[in-house]
Parts: sequence; C-alpha cells; structure tokens
Amino acid sequence: MSRRRSTLALAAGFAALAVLVATGALTWLDQWSVDHVMPDLTPDSSRPSLLEAAVPLLDAHWRTTLDVVANIVTLPAQALVSSALAGLCCLALWRRGRRQAALAWACAWIAGNAVEALCKSTLTRPLLQAHGRALVGFQSSWPSGHTLRSVLLVAIVATVWPSALRWAAAWAAATLVLLELAGFHVPSDILGGLLLASLLIVLAKPS
Repeated sequence: MSRRRSTLALAAGFAALAVLVATGALTWLDQWSVDHVMPDLTPDSSRPSLLEAAVPLLDAHWRTTLDVVANIVTLPAQALVSSALAGLCCLALWRRGRRQAALAWACAWIAGNAVEALCKSTLTRPLLQAHGRALVGFQSSWPSGHTLRSVLLVAIVATVWPSALRWAAAWAAATLVLLELAGFHVPSDILGGLLLASLLIVLAKPS
C-alpha cells in the first residue's frame, strides 16, 4: 500500500472510530472490558484534572501488585516523561546530522499530543459503570495518550538506535496490556491511540 493510501486509510479509520465511540456503538465492548478485564478498577466520580494528567504518578494508586507494576511500566509513556525522552531522541538525531528526521518526529510528537488533547476535550462517550457507579473519567479518555506516546516512542527510538527496537516494542506491548488490566483505558481508547500513532508514523517516516 502506498504512503498516501496508508495515510488516508488510517485517518479514515481514526475518524470512524471517533464516531463509533461518541455514538456509543462500542459501549458494549468497553463495558464488557470493565466488567471482565479490570479486576481492581475503582470507580472515580470525577474526571482527571490537567494537573493530574501532567504530573507523573500524582493520582496513581498503589493498592495492589498490579497497580505497582502498571505504574512503573507505563511511566515512560506519561506525557512529561515521554516528551523528555522523545526530545532527547530528536536531539540525538539532530546532532548526527539527521535534521529532517529530527524535525519530522518532533512535529509528529507535537501533532499527536495536540490531537489527543483536542479529542479528549470535545468527544464524550456514554457513561460506563462499575459496581453500580458511573465511571466519569472514561467519558473523556479517548484516545489513549499513553498508547499514542508509547508507540510513537518506539518508532523514534528505533530511528535513533535500530538495535533497540525489540526491547522498545516489548515495553510498548506490555504497556498496552497493563493500561487495560489496571483500568487506565478501555479497548476503544487503546485502539484510538494505536490508529493515531500509526498515522503519525506513516507521515513522519521518509517516503
């Protein structure tokens, strides 16, 4: 598939998924996930604040072993931490004379986080429930920023150090699984993050 076709297909898929999430067409899947795949999910009556989203581990729970593992493994995908890591990778590319690649990945990173923020501020999904209580935080959790940043970070790291691809990909895979098991995100959030990251990777890579 050509780059243009891949771009159009991924963009269309991302837009279609946004419509499905907003209209509640995937609520059944996300609710099933809440009921059967998130053993330690604690209902929260409020949406996460900007401060909680920005400061690493500010609102983290440490009650169970799963909480501890998830918090540690997913930490590199947190907004500030991952941005610092991505910035260092872009700096490494720049210093190696690969300035076009550095700029392309920097733009992809900024664009991805901007799209994530825009979607979360404008798209509201139907309420999900856990133990008879509304999960308000999931109303504005699409797409998953952790998913977006973990996949993008793998691509950027692999551009700088190709030999690190296997380890970076293993970390990203573990992150995606733990985002679900620990109750950070539902399946449609993760799929949205994957589609957005894939779109940006296609755009950032040289043709």
